[in-house]
Amino acid sequence: MNTCFLLLEDGTLYQGNGFGLQAPLLDDHLCAAELVFNTSMTGYQEILTDPSYHGQMVVMTYPHIGNYGCEPDFDEGISSPSPICCTALIVRAAYEGPLPLKRVSLDTYLSEHKTVGITDIDTRCLTIHLRKHGAQNAAVFRTMDGKLTDHQYHRALEKLAAYPHVGQRNLIEGVATKQTITDPKLPNLPKHPKLRFAVVDFGIKRSIIAELYKRNIAVTLFPPSVQAEEILGSGCDAMLLSNGPGDPALLTEAVTMTKAVMDSLPVFGICLGHQLITWALGGRTYKMKYGHHGGNHPVIDIRTKACFVTSQNHGYASQEDSLPFEVAVWLRNANDNSVEGLYHTSKPICCVQFHPEASPGPRDASWIFDTFIRTAQEAKA
Repeated sequence: MNTCFLLLEDGTLYQGNGFGLQAPLLDDHLCAAELVFNTSMTGYQEILTDPSYHGQMVVMTYPHIGNYGCEPDFDEGISSPSPICCTALIVRAAYEGPLPLKRVSLDTYLSEHKTVGITDIDTRCLTIHLRKHGAQNAAVFRTMDGKLTDHQYHRALEKLAAYPHVGQRNLIEGVATKQTITDPKLPNLPKHPKLRFAVVDFGIKRSIIAELYKRNIAVTLFPPSVQAEEILGSGCDAMLLSNGPGDPALLTEAVTMTKAVMDSLPVFGICLGHQLITWALGGRTYKMKYGHHGGNHPVIDIRTKACFVTSQNHGYASQEDSLPFEVAVWLRNANDNSVEGLYHTSKPICCVQFHPEASPGPRDASWIFDTFIRTAQEAKA
């Protein structure tokens, strides 16, 4: 391990020790991204490989990370060039002890996939800071002698100030498929599917496809540049917009495509897909102060009053007062009252802001897939 620094754009500085890929020297390229915290106690590999974290650094609030190792079966990305999608991982204590057979250490996993890690950071203090001041850009770097002079500090701050924010970057291209894939090769591929979903990949997690396969739903995976004519001519029974990174307001072509498909097919969405549907229905989204990232977010079903715990990862949310009268709030966050799900009152359109496939997190919300499928079946009947 070597001394390295975590610098936030507001000037806050932390010193820790590097692991995984060695952090770049200050004079080399800048290892920078938006810094967010995740409250999950387990599932660090699924978090690292979730394409929605592309363009972000992740702070784990749970202090002890890496204690069960890493293995390929836990990877979530399917279209990104590298299994790890986030820019860096920040932890309080990186585990270095024995592991189950055939698993590698978190340190080795980060090194193999060229991802910077920093440990021995007061992540409690850092998380409180982000909650108070909001998610912001940050950089991880080192110096030749492990010390940081005032001149180096201000130079690093200047470089970080010039780094674009998430809302200025189209992050989809780095994690989404570039070609149409019929029946992605994953376990439990349906032999006699009851429906086929057109799934638009903005950075999809493999667990979403796995949940559809588990329910005997075939999948045709489309790139984010897909046109409405391609979807409507594919023979699919419904369209599902996947999760993904970045600001939905930048994806105007995807919104236009979604509007066109809505008139002919059932349309569903998860996370970023939910936000795109919000725009397509005539609503807007807004940037949250620090977002929802973790596996312990309670959600209330407005119609049934049931409350369940969900896995979430998003920095944008639907602006409720922008929604047209024919769009109803389906689900709501029990902590901050933000919108967690929508449905159209007369069309087969519904979407959720959280991750019903979990991975990591509780599986309380897997019934959402059954709701999507039932809606598609009723529309087809």
